Amino acid sequence: MTQLDVLRVFCAADGGHGNPLGVVLDAGAVAPAERQRIAAALGFSETVFVDDAAAGAVRIYTPGKELPLAGHPLVGTSWLLAREGAPVDVLRPPAGDVATAADADGAWIAADPAAAPPFVLCGYATAAEVEGLPVPAGPDVHLDAWAWIDEQAGTVRSRVFAAGVGVPEDEATGAAALRLTAHLGRAVTIHQGAGSVIAAEPLDDGRVRVGGRVDHDHRLPLTDALADPAALRG
Repeated sequence: MTQLDVLRVFCAADGGHGNPLGVVLDAGAVAPAERQRIAAALGFSETVFVDDAAAGAVRIYTPGKELPLAGHPLVGTSWLLAREGAPVDVLRPPAGDVATAADADGAWIAADPAAAPPFVLCGYATAAEVEGLPVPAGPDVHLDAWAWIDEQAGTVRSRVFAAGVGVPEDEATGAAALRLTAHLGRAVTIHQGAGSVIAAEPLDDGRVRVGGRVDHDHRLPLTDALADPAALRG
């Protein structure tokens, strides 16, 4: 029976918050033509289908489209594979090889920010301005609104809006962190959503490393998840 694992990625230090993620480890049982429909029905910002765990071959879907690369899905999948006793040092989404590592608490990836989906980076003077923004709508919205919480300490407040791919506001966005960290050119700790935390730093070779804590909520048959997607959110 095909199972769905539900994770939260980029959790706070106490294990709270984090961006929910669905992962289908035995994706060979799911026809490629069905994956977009399943991702839309589940309603996570992204759902991962693992085609070959040993090779790290994965596909990533938002409710509206497939993505060649995304951060929180890869971080979460890396951690889950390690938890299952099958760790990998490379994940292979359609965008190409992404280095990764995981431990008991979380995982990280190192990827080329140019391979991430493009985001409009919109800086604000204060974190309070970012907090007060309304959620924008429209098919072209793919926006990372950010401001320094403490520039000297490298802490950032961010909100990411991606209505263009079916995600009005994302709880924690690794791909946007790749882009923002490359833009800032320094190590940062990004506080996004209701309380999620992303650690990110540029590497000497032009890649950006992003990572954070991952927690496992539950595993259930995919058919049960599709029968009542609302139950996945407690």
